[in-house]
Amino acid sequence: MSNKLVKGTLILSIATLLSKILGSAFRIPLQNIAGDSVLGIFTLVYPFYMVGLILSVAGIPIAISKLISDARTSNDHIKVSNIFKTARILAMLFGIISFTLFFSFSDYIAFLLGGKETKLSILIVSITLLIAPYMAVYRGFFQGLEDMRPTAVSQVLEQLSRVILILFIAYFMVQLGYNSSQISGGIMIASIIGAIISLVYLRRLFVNSKDRPFSYKLTKQTFFFTSKSILTISIPIAFGAISMALFNLADSLSVPLSLRNLNFTSLEITQAYGIYGRGLSLVQITTIFASSIILPLIPLIGKHVANAELETVKSTVEKSLSLTHLLSWPGAIGLFSLAIPINLTLFSDLQGTAVLAVVGISSIFTSLTVLGIGILQGLGEEKKAAYVVLIAFVMKIMINIVIIKYLGILGAAISTLIIYFISYCINSFIIHKKIGIAYIKKQTIVSFISSIIMGILIGLPTLFIDFVEFGRFLSFIYTSISILFGGTIYLGLLIIFKGLTIKELMELLGRKSLLREK
Repeated sequence: MSNKLVKGTLILSIATLLSKILGSAFRIPLQNIAGDSVLGIFTLVYPFYMVGLILSVAGIPIAISKLISDARTSNDHIKVSNIFKTARILAMLFGIISFTLFFSFSDYIAFLLGGKETKLSILIVSITLLIAPYMAVYRGFFQGLEDMRPTAVSQVLEQLSRVILILFIAYFMVQLGYNSSQISGGIMIASIIGAIISLVYLRRLFVNSKDRPFSYKLTKQTFFFTSKSILTISIPIAFGAISMALFNLADSLSVPLSLRNLNFTSLEITQAYGIYGRGLSLVQITTIFASSIILPLIPLIGKHVANAELETVKSTVEKSLSLTHLLSWPGAIGLFSLAIPINLTLFSDLQGTAVLAVVGISSIFTSLTVLGIGILQGLGEEKKAAYVVLIAFVMKIMINIVIIKYLGILGAAISTLIIYFISYCINSFIIHKKIGIAYIKKQTIVSFISSIIMGILIGLPTLFIDFVEFGRFLSFIYTSISILFGGTIYLGLLIIFKGLTIKELMELLGRKSLLREK
């Protein structure tokens, strides 16, 4: 692998991580500005959109980049042109089909998602599906040239402009007195504008590129042959990338139905889902670490598997799992223990604190599930990973319907905890059978026990404090001090119980990768 590609992959990984942070954290100020109903509608609609987007886009850049890179190695300019032209046609078809399905069935989708309040958001966000696949083609082209910077810059540019516009539009529409449905539809315009800005940037780079392919005539036979090559690579990647979006979609489909059976109105459904969305916002932030590990991990494992370096594969997987346990357990227990002051600090009231606490605990298994799916992909077990996701999707819907009947929106949180725990267990079993890693290591047990002790010490005082009387600012001060205190306790216990050596701690604080190759 060339130094240019290694450097470019690092840049792309950082950009993807930054985009994920932006895409998760903005939901907190959105709730503060527009309220739980708007957050609820956004959280209901977005998984539906993301599934359509991922199926249309996710694998295209990687597929095109691989095919173009191979064609350039043999200096086949005609093939490069055919790949690019075919990809643009496929992108246009994917975009039109996705948009048409969303637009045509918007009434039915809105009904599934809780009621008419979601329809406007569905209609507006569907327009993005006309742009995003076309944008992905240009990203794939530059990646095929081993130039990751255009993709990295376009991702950050798209996400940053989208987040800024969402918050600006939400604030503007709230001041003008628009209702929740209108505000939710308005902020979806930001997704369209973000995609257009990214596309314009990529298109301009492409037009000025010295490596821009010459235009050769594309025959029908060549189109179908090249399409098959692109789809063969992109479809498995898309299904691998769809896991969290599909789990969220299960909630979007089943939670409104279950609440409707409890005689909730459409407005009450979006309000309740917004409260549930508070916890999901925090979980998405806490799982960013696991997602960032996956980016370099899949190709790294794949390379060692191809070279039959099974011990190195085993060591790499064990390190990644240990590091995730090490950092995710205190985060999950901390969210649970500090749910009361965190809820008041971030969302201005204490509605749904129990929901936030339960969803917070689930973040450990969410992180491990995301990582497990990535490991399975690296091991060449894409089909098994897809089966796990599909089984979990069906189970999530079934468990939601049963539990919400008795516990309301809290049931959705408990269902999330259950389904991610089951998914983690299944992934662990498959990985164990494949490469023989231990189910539980000493460091994992130490991380768990240390987190529990830390959680008790920082959580017990919250039961005796009236945080409503404290107010939002003092709750923020309390939360900040508790996090620092809890982090110090956790690190101390890890060292005392020998779950982490001083050397490993210094490496972690020095940002040296614990996943580096020997």
